Amino acid sequence: MAKQQSFSDKAKKKHQQSGVNVKFIKTVKSASGSYKFQEKFVKLDDVSKVTTLK
Repeated sequence: MAKQQSFSDKAKKKHQQSGVNVKFIKTVKSASGSYKFQEKFVKLDDVSKVTTLK
């Protein structure tokens, strides 16, 4: 049986996602006085919006 779908056909179907994934690291001071780091990935439309994260 012949192959019905080639690799190039699969690549054409995948659409390019708009936006950029950024790793956001936030420091939080605990009650005992030590610092903890919270990490999360944030999806942004434009890299210039990084300064608006809090």
